[in-house]
Amino acid sequence: MATKKSSPLAIKQFRQLKRSDLVAQEIKRMITEKNLSPGDRLPRESELQAQFEVSKGTIREALKSLEVQGLITISTGPSGGGTIVEVPLDRTLQFLQNYLFFKEVTIDNIYAVRMMLEPELAAGAVAHLTEEDFVALEHSITCCDPASSQTDLIMQRREDVNFHDILAAANPNPFLRFTCELINEMIRQLIVFGNRTPQTEHRRFGEENANYHRDIVAAARARDAEQVRALMTRHMQDATRAVKRMKGRIQGRLILDADSLRSPRVPVSTASQAVLEKKPTTSRKSAGSARTTSRSSKAKSTAS
Repeated sequence: MATKKSSPLAIKQFRQLKRSDLVAQEIKRMITEKNLSPGDRLPRESELQAQFEVSKGTIREALKSLEVQGLITISTGPSGGGTIVEVPLDRTLQFLQNYLFFKEVTIDNIYAVRMMLEPELAAGAVAHLTEEDFVALEHSITCCDPASSQTDLIMQRREDVNFHDILAAANPNPFLRFTCELINEMIRQLIVFGNRTPQTEHRRFGEENANYHRDIVAAARARDAEQVRALMTRHMQDATRAVKRMKGRIQGRLILDADSLRSPRVPVSTASQAVLEKKPTTSRKSAGSARTTSRSSKAKSTAS
């Protein structure tokens, strides 16, 4: 049996579909087959045009589609073209929110999933935590504890979530890590508390979180994965009750607008970020960024 010709024939056979979309699919396949990684460059437009036997406009439309998906960045000029990048968590969250836009997702739904996943995530990270990770975790606790932190309570709650991102970065299961990081991102961007939430409640919540985090770090240092799992289970149960007590809610419908995506980012504590940026894996680098938005005029906080 004759072997099928690759990309050009495949594109010609499906003329009823949009050519640029088919080219984009073929470029994705090429990235996989050549085992390209973030930072690697795609062939020049003229080379792609010749390879797929399509017009320059089709190639540019295909590259633009990949850029919108967050898979590449495009530069102009003689040395321009497409460069592969890792899809940002913000972009992934936007796609997820668009998918969930017409579905009734509640805080209870989010925390029900979190209670199932976070204990396993933390327990699985124990054997892989380094001394640098412990330094970052302990610094995060200092920053989120109302008894020791000088930052406002909202910033302290954001640092609570960063603690969980550091644990996620150490877990070797990429799908579990991604799912928990995505939930953390939803908590940062979507869960808010109104101005009527007393400051004493925020302080109480922060103190409870900091105490749990200290116990989790102590158990992790002892390499006691079962104890870490048990502590994280109780932590998530108490955090769920606290969010209900503080009347937390989801900010608007599950969709991000362009303005929120362009909002300034608030970095994690400097020490935590510096430690995480030393890690060789991309996931640990991305875990060091606190992704926040300030779309509401109401007081906003994040829940650990």
